[in-house]
Amino acid sequence: MTPRKQIFIVLLIAALLAGCAAQPSLTPTPSSVPDILLTFTPAPSLALSPAATPVLVLPDSSTPGALSPQPSATLASINTGGPMIAYKAQGGDTLEILGKRFGVNASEIISGDKLNLPAPGVLLQPGLLLLVPNRLPDAVSPGAQLIPDSEIVYSPSTIGFNVDDYVNAHGGYLSTYSEYLMSYGPTSGAQAVKLISLDNSLDARMMLALIEYQSHWVLGQPTNLAQQDYPLGYVGNYSFYYKGLFRQLMWATAKLSEGYYQWRSGRLTGLTFSDGSKLRLDPRLNAGTAALQYFFSLTQDRAGWEQAVAETGFAALYRQMYGDPWERAKAVEPLIPAGLTQPVLTLPFERGQMWAFTYGPHTAWQEPDGIVITEGGALAALDFAPAAEKSGCVPPSTRWVVAPVGGVVVRTGIGVVVLDLDGDGHEQTGWDLFFMHIASKDSVKLGDVLQAGDLIGHPSCEGGVSYGTHLHLARKYNGEWILAAGPIPFDMDGWIAHGGDVPGQGTLVRDGQIVKANSNGPFETRITRDK
Repeated sequence: MTPRKQIFIVLLIAALLAGCAAQPSLTPTPSSVPDILLTFTPAPSLALSPAATPVLVLPDSSTPGALSPQPSATLASINTGGPMIAYKAQGGDTLEILGKRFGVNASEIISGDKLNLPAPGVLLQPGLLLLVPNRLPDAVSPGAQLIPDSEIVYSPSTIGFNVDDYVNAHGGYLSTYSEYLMSYGPTSGAQAVKLISLDNSLDARMMLALIEYQSHWVLGQPTNLAQQDYPLGYVGNYSFYYKGLFRQLMWATAKLSEGYYQWRSGRLTGLTFSDGSKLRLDPRLNAGTAALQYFFSLTQDRAGWEQAVAETGFAALYRQMYGDPWERAKAVEPLIPAGLTQPVLTLPFERGQMWAFTYGPHTAWQEPDGIVITEGGALAALDFAPAAEKSGCVPPSTRWVVAPVGGVVVRTGIGVVVLDLDGDGHEQTGWDLFFMHIASKDSVKLGDVLQAGDLIGHPSCEGGVSYGTHLHLARKYNGEWILAAGPIPFDMDGWIAHGGDVPGQGTLVRDGQIVKANSNGPFETRITRDK
């Protein structure tokens, strides 16, 4: 591309999106829900000459909180070989991921400044203006961004929100609800929301809002038996199993994570409804909105879904409950900035010891019950098992899991240790390492300050789902699980994680050496930390 064409593309994209910046905000005040959806009529564009190739600008949904399509500037023509869509990069985007969402090759996505256009697997600068070939079907899902990403995951904006106080203050059905859980005993509704949200690293506000939208448990009372027994709206083929709040939350958090992280990775591009109809997702959605559109496609019929994903649907209820989420998002987003790099990590065991790489990239959190386990969520975790004479859940190993880097222990639980790497005491901010299946005996304690190489505990089968003694390790940044083989892959002592065709498969690669994951722990899975 010649310099003149590069400059022309930059000027063209700026003109296309100039109308968005000048548009007055339509976001309601935190205390109100709009009774009327305000709309704008896009200004008519001048007719293009027969030889011109149009640059197609779909209604711009990249402005947070926008309630309606924005008027576009008069379009000029550009010889790009076909219709194009103007798109502003979002946090977590790469050219490869955008290619999957738009249904094009990453090499076909262009920008006026090639210096700002990295390789397909590298994170894009949020706000970078791009042109993408338009090969979308005529019908796509609504493009309005309903909820910022920071209101889905356990992000910095959750700091200070108290689930118990909110639930009790509103005095709804949830404030009086309790059920008995095997691991925790009698558990209140608010406590169940906190437990499930924290384990899955999701915002408890979102889970409360979904409960309220589906069954009115938070602000009022359920209106029928179905809402009382299935407060998240899912019955499934095993209706007896999914009855009750906790198991409804187990299913709902798994599916919300599935939608969020499959969108992040480019694996989710469309929806299938209960009547068998399908719809392509608008590729300009943010991950939070895509997760909601996916969730409601599983709990609503087509008409109910259209109502839920409209600005007057779930998003209006969410603003009523918590105020304007986009104002909060301004202080914390993008959650995944361009240029983000992983801290230097070692393998999580002592030098000179042989372990097995038993499971490649797979779900960061799994509930301890087979029916609701999903491998469609955040494929953020890797598993390692110590060498042992017997397989299965044998007594806790004498081998030690060690800290791959220094940090502060900010959470402990049944088999769980969370190490906060920035040391501020908040799991919601910066980098965290999540360890699962740490035996309670000899484990570190809450508040312990660790240096790289310090002992954390012994691998076991405690916590989560486990069929053999091992360590389950995952990373988070600003409360979002970081995909183990994504744009910022796991890197421990130079061993780089790569995914396989299905969750659990994968390899660790260093200097031409390849270690292949296998849950049976054969010879090719063996890995030893350098002495």
